[in-house]
Amino acid sequence: MGEQDTGGIPGAGDGPDRPPRTAGRGLALAVWSVAALLVLGAGGAGFAYLKLDGNIEAVDINTQLGDDRPVEIQDGSLDILVLGSDSRSGANRAYGRDEGAARSDTAMVVHIHEGRKKASVVSIPRDTLITRPECARRDGGSEPAAYRAMFNTAYEVGGPACAVKTVEQMSGIRMDHYIEVDFTGFTKLIDELGGVEITTTRPIKDGASHLDLAAGTHTLDGEQALGLVRTRKGVGDQSDLGRIQLQQAFVKALIEQVQRVGVLTSPQKLWGLADTATKAITPDSELDSVKELAGLARGLSGLGADDIHMITMPVQYDVIDRNRVVPVDAQAQQVWQALRQDLPIPAAATRDTATGHAADVVR
Repeated sequence: MGEQDTGGIPGAGDGPDRPPRTAGRGLALAVWSVAALLVLGAGGAGFAYLKLDGNIEAVDINTQLGDDRPVEIQDGSLDILVLGSDSRSGANRAYGRDEGAARSDTAMVVHIHEGRKKASVVSIPRDTLITRPECARRDGGSEPAAYRAMFNTAYEVGGPACAVKTVEQMSGIRMDHYIEVDFTGFTKLIDELGGVEITTTRPIKDGASHLDLAAGTHTLDGEQALGLVRTRKGVGDQSDLGRIQLQQAFVKALIEQVQRVGVLTSPQKLWGLADTATKAITPDSELDSVKELAGLARGLSGLGADDIHMITMPVQYDVIDRNRVVPVDAQAQQVWQALRQDLPIPAAATRDTATGHAADVVR
């Protein structure tokens, strides 16, 4: 990615005028990646279907959105919106106070290319200022469209359906599926896996995320992994863009760990992972059973970390509020057009756009 000066403002993307967020990011794709692999193995055990199916709570996106959506392209590719919510309800209260309705603190558009041998992932910064479409509210009624609204307010006011509608309006791409995850499920899944090995090229110390790592190789447990994908103050320019770069590096490390551990050869480990993963995710209603998740997994089981190209949606710091970013429209459209045509994202699409300067911190 290209680089853009932050104007000398530390923590650009999270200004000093508002309390620091302790939200988890980079979670949903990580859980989805593991869930896809482990559910494939669990699918062969017929007696397990009822138990695992009972863990899954799905949302019906299609019914809520109706027909006012981009045309579904039948070219063999697949698009999935993956969200991580910052809710502090239930077991998630351990991660801080809830400032109101849950928001989408992680957003990734996962495009699986035709043939299922390559994937492109586009992270959408939560503080991106966008035109949010009119949405049905969680409590009934309608939320009017809003200009210069933060991207993560879509989920806050209208839940998963509004988040999907907002992404579809931005990209012109119909989302085939939706998957969401929370803090607690993420930490439990990493622990069930036995941790994830990463290498840090420099020390990371962030009191807000309770992370203190020396430079070197570490096997992170669930709480440490959550701290890594939440950390902002300890890396790069202390912005959310740098945090996204950490998340992307962690997702690749997680995929490599799943392949290295070989969970499909251990029925006991497989069952623990499958049970945890199906409790951790909230999919759309077309993925609301082990059988359907297993079908998705079969098409993804050959994907390795090197087969996944991850970028951040092209943005620049807002000229009015340096704590926010705005899409670089021409380059963002290059990204979405490539995905609509099932083509690789061109390097020019992210050249000279804002970045968090943390791309080399985690390997």
